Amino acid sequence: MQFIFSDLLGDGLLLVDGEKWKTQRHFLSHIFHADTFRYRVKSATIKELSGRLIPLFSSATIDKATLDLQDIFHRLTFDILCQVGFSHDPEYLLPSLPEKPLIDAFETAIKISMGRFTCPSILWKAKKLLNIGSEENLSYAVDVLREYLKKRIAGKVEKFSIQNTSIDEGGDFLDRFITRALKCNVVVDEKFVIDTGINFILAGDDTLFSALIWFFWLVSNHPQVEQEIVKEIKEKNDDDLNEMVYTHASICESMRLYPPVPLELKQVTEDDVWPDGTKLKKGMSIFLHVLAMGRSTELWGSDSESFRPERWLLKNPSTGNWNFIPRDPFTYPVFQAGPRTCLGKEIAFMQIKMVAATILKRFRIVPLDGFSPIYNSSLTSKMKTDFPVRIIQRC
Repeated sequence: MQFIFSDLLGDGLLLVDGEKWKTQRHFLSHIFHADTFRYRVKSATIKELSGRLIPLFSSATIDKATLDLQDIFHRLTFDILCQVGFSHDPEYLLPSLPEKPLIDAFETAIKISMGRFTCPSILWKAKKLLNIGSEENLSYAVDVLREYLKKRIAGKVEKFSIQNTSIDEGGDFLDRFITRALKCNVVVDEKFVIDTGINFILAGDDTLFSALIWFFWLVSNHPQVEQEIVKEIKEKNDDDLNEMVYTHASICESMRLYPPVPLELKQVTEDDVWPDGTKLKKGMSIFLHVLAMGRSTELWGSDSESFRPERWLLKNPSTGNWNFIPRDPFTYPVFQAGPRTCLGKEIAFMQIKMVAATILKRFRIVPLDGFSPIYNSSLTSKMKTDFPVRIIQRC
């Protein structure tokens, strides 16, 4: 696993183990849990939604244009991530929908890296050594990403090292990462920061847009759920995201059926025996099939294939209000569980609710007649083809 993705992810948090993982996890947790960082994410999301997405959708309603929602959401999330992470706006969601070389490079790198799983290792290693075929394309895609990040971090490491400054509470993700690492006496060089930046893209962009496309696909095909969400959104103010209980349950239900990361790979660190008698040997690899767990009748009942947000809710008989009933994270490991629980979990829910509230309050998303998505299981859950939709102004 580590060698397969090492060209892309390097020594970032998503790939390392042991002390390296513990160290990075420790100071990254300070960043993701900081109110100032969450405010930065929220501000960038509001700016992108109000300044670009709403005007784009409004134009589509007038022109009766068909949009590829999968492409739109990827442009949206990538613009936001770059603003939050690197103080740069690639402007991929401009009305002209320009070329998106960074997104294309990242998608290419993920696709080829995943392809190594099904390709004989001797073959792809030979291609890598000779720098030919798919491995040449991977090398080029990774170079595009690394050159971009190299420009974004130019001077940052030296600035913080020389000034020995405290963490800039208004700074971007890389500013905070570098200063926190230096405060923790971690050796910081250009490669280490670039590796972290690429891991940040995977964790904060690919997973978010995956969650969004499947949420809107499911909601658009379940009018009663959509009606309940819209009702709740209109009753709440934009600042009352935590009060959107039914919307929260719908998001959880969507990710149960289509988890952004469908497979998790773990490695056994010491011999063990599971309660059912399964013997595990040190060094063994274990695939945790999150997608299959979400559809298990044993875990979720006979209607496990159905999109039913109410399975997460309990109605208060005296008030008629919904109460959210969370599930054990080991039953619902969409954000992993235990010490490796996703650091961006709460931020992800905040952003999905913001996008859902902004869109559904104003528009209906209507997939083209006859469209049915083909699930594409990669590192994250995607649709194999475009997601063509019409945008209808809500009355």
